[in-house]
Amino acid sequence: MSLPPSLRTSATPTELELIASQQLIEIIPLIAMEKTAFISGAYGPLRPPHRAKVPIWMAVNLKLKKKCHIMAPYWLNTEFLQARLNEETTESGFSRLPFRFSEVSKVLLDVAPDDIPDADKLRYILKDLREARQAKSREGLANLDRGEFSLPNFCSMEINEVRPFFIRSMAILQQLYREPGET
Repeated sequence: MSLPPSLRTSATPTELELIASQQLIEIIPLIAMEKTAFISGAYGPLRPPHRAKVPIWMAVNLKLKKKCHIMAPYWLNTEFLQARLNEETTESGFSRLPFRFSEVSKVLLDVAPDDIPDADKLRYILKDLREARQAKSREGLANLDRGEFSLPNFCSMEINEVRPFFIRSMAILQQLYREPGET
C-alpha cells in the first residue's frame, strides 16, 4: 500500500522483512559454490552436506531454486514459542524474543515450510503470541502519560505498529501539559 509521506511515519511490514533478511541463518547447501562476495559481505564456500551461514535473502533465493535446506533458528520451534506464549498470558511483562522474530518467522514459514517442523502449528502459536503481545501493548498505551514510557522486549514489528499512535499521542499530551506562558 502506498501512502503519501505525510501519512507514513513508519516502515511497512514488507520493508521490515527486507531489513530482517540481512540476518544470518544456517543452511544445508545442495550445491557446491565457492566463496562469493556481495555488497553486504562474502559468503561461502558452500559444500554439501556441511552447514553454512548466509543472509536470509540468500537462503531464500537458494531455497526457491531448490539448492538448499534452511535450518530453523533455535527459537523457531513449538516448545520455545509455546513457552513464550505461556509467559505472555501469565506474566505482566513482555517475554524475551529475538528483535525481528515476527519478520524472520514470516519469511521462513512462507518460503520453507517443508524445512521447519510443525510449520502449521507454529503459525497458530505465532498468531496467538502476536495477539497476546498486542493486547499488552494496547494496555500499556492506555496508561500512557507524559513521563517515561518503557516497553522492554518489544520487537521491531510491534514498535513499528505503535509508532504512529505513540507520536500523535505524545504530541497531544505535550500540548495538554504545557507550562503556563508557553505558546
